[in-house]
Amino acid sequence: MNKIALFEQGISPTPIVKMSGNYGENQYYIKREDLIPFSFGGNKARKAAEFYKEIRACGADVVMTYGSNSSNHCRIIANMAASMGIACHVISPEENRERLYNTRLVEDFGATVETCPVTEVSGTIDRRMETFRREGKNPYFIMGGGHGNPGTRACVNTYREIAAYEEQSGICFDYIFHASGTGTTQAGLVSGKLLLDAGRRENGQAVSGQKIVGISIARTQERGREVVRQSIEDYLGARYAGLYRETELVFTDDYCMGGYGKYTPEVAETIEEVMKSDGIPMDTTYVGKAFFGMRRYAEAHGLQGKNILFIHTGGTPLYFDLLDRKNRESV
Repeated sequence: MNKIALFEQGISPTPIVKMSGNYGENQYYIKREDLIPFSFGGNKARKAAEFYKEIRACGADVVMTYGSNSSNHCRIIANMAASMGIACHVISPEENRERLYNTRLVEDFGATVETCPVTEVSGTIDRRMETFRREGKNPYFIMGGGHGNPGTRACVNTYREIAAYEEQSGICFDYIFHASGTGTTQAGLVSGKLLLDAGRRENGQAVSGQKIVGISIARTQERGREVVRQSIEDYLGARYAGLYRETELVFTDDYCMGGYGKYTPEVAETIEEVMKSDGIPMDTTYVGKAFFGMRRYAEAHGLQGKNILFIHTGGTPLYFDLLDRKNRESV
């Protein structure tokens, strides 16, 4: 099993930069998780680095995961498996098989893609895992989106980087926004804040009034909040009861824009604006939708004069899908 140098040495803090565009009555900053130097980066690469440790520790010879045709997670896990020299098997819903750039990359990395109706995903995963075991293989399964404690832990590290930046720069963020999908990104950020605030209380320091806002890309508010909360509880364990506060979990489904992967002109226009103003590519499924939602949230809640951090969680290949769409529409 080959080693991945970046994951062995640890991922360096990603840059936080001030944005140039005029995005509203606040000062906007962006954390460039998309610049993690593995497979187009993103928070899924940060999560993969944590799963990588477990895969090596258990000696797995095949990695299984789940995701759609647009999944950044599947792209990165397929790339990781190829780099490690082990097999990758992806379970994917058959309802939407448009061949996007992420789809092509998963195939190019040599992963096997098995499709099934979305209602049969769970059973298909169980049967495939059992088949691998009967064949004498040692499979390792990663939930869709890198869900689970390793994924949460990766995003606790993201929050620690943000806190270190605040201390070094003297800039304190009033709000942190990000795309909230499977829930571990938000769970990690909130867990990181809860743990840091606990340390501050122990040292007699004031805790942060900062709000971490998850912009849902698909899930309803009730379901999304519960999944994030459960992930926080799973990660914090015995410390959960003493640390968790409902007010720390801000999740909104007001900007789902029709659901997962749905294209909307408003989000596409936002992406074009950010690219022209700041040279930062985004996509309509995850990051562009969350950035659009953040601006609408700021307007709806009357935010003015705030320092706002947006976390760019990756998805660069999907930006080129948007360009392809624009080219087709212009013909």
